[in-house]
Amino acid sequence: MFAYVGSRTTRERNARGDGISVFRVGLDNARLELIQVVRDLVNPSFLALDRAGRHLYTVHGDMSDISAFRIDAATGKLEFLNRQGTGGKNPVHLALDPSGRHVVVSNHLGSSLAVLPVRPDGSLGELEQLVTLDGPLGPHRIEQKLSKPHFNPFDPSGEFVLVPDKGLDRTFSFRFAGGRLAPADPPFTVAREGAGPRHLAFAPRLGMAYVVNELDSTVTAYAWSARTGGLTPRQILSTLPDTFTGNSRAAGIQVDGDERFLYASNRGHDSIAVFRIDPATGLLSFAGADATRGHTPRFFTLVPDGRFLFALNEDSDSIVAFAVDRASGRLQPAGDPVKAGSPVCMVFAAPARS
Repeated sequence: MFAYVGSRTTRERNARGDGISVFRVGLDNARLELIQVVRDLVNPSFLALDRAGRHLYTVHGDMSDISAFRIDAATGKLEFLNRQGTGGKNPVHLALDPSGRHVVVSNHLGSSLAVLPVRPDGSLGELEQLVTLDGPLGPHRIEQKLSKPHFNPFDPSGEFVLVPDKGLDRTFSFRFAGGRLAPADPPFTVAREGAGPRHLAFAPRLGMAYVVNELDSTVTAYAWSARTGGLTPRQILSTLPDTFTGNSRAAGIQVDGDERFLYASNRGHDSIAVFRIDPATGLLSFAGADATRGHTPRFFTLVPDGRFLFALNEDSDSIVAFAVDRASGRLQPAGDPVKAGSPVCMVFAAPARS
């Protein structure tokens, strides 16, 4: 298996990254072996693969464009294809539709969603649609001065795109058909004031979606309607232990493949929060928060089989592997940290079979 790690690279971000690093992953021990670094890229801070694992796409944070790469099926190495504009500032997330023919992008400081076509060779076509997000601003004087979409995953059916907006305390829902976005009915769900919705994860078999809220370090559990795209709030829990009294902000979120556990990262407390998911109701219970052995875990991810979790500590320049306890969901360090400058995203692709 290959892993692709994006990083922050610019002086304005106080970054130390080199671009996109490609690693070979040991499936039995989660060991990372560096095989390529694609340099001279500005803030490749979020990555996405097509379903076949043949192409990789990256945003360029603080810029106004995204790029496409071809993946060598045998070696896992990347070859640049092209770059296209997103019509907005600071793209932070992108997702491909199930057909692989379009990519949707969140322009964080452009307060917009962009839709671009994907050509048959995997390269990007020119911008086809730009949707502006608006609504009442949240109360945070610094972080909620404008709409700030931060994430735009497709739902499991591929019919809807969900968009947590940190600036508006809303999670928007759009239908996606014919390569275009249109507001769903209802078009959004309002979060608790000042929550700052950031990222989202589905538990499709349970009919649930979970949103991690950056500003108040919470997770909201929602009932998810696969028919309308609507979210109904059911529960809010802190991502932090009740004995922690310092400053922290939540960042990433992921549900394991069996829908038994939910994970969320804390920047400040520098931990991965672990929640048990009730198999009958989909509601959460806090199991604890495990230290990431570094600073500012902006991103983390489970390997596809769920045996290991990698935490990316942006401000201590490290990637740390953890073994996942299958009974409790808790994390135990697995090997030594891997040095990586300002790592902020990691995705996996399987090698080609002979």
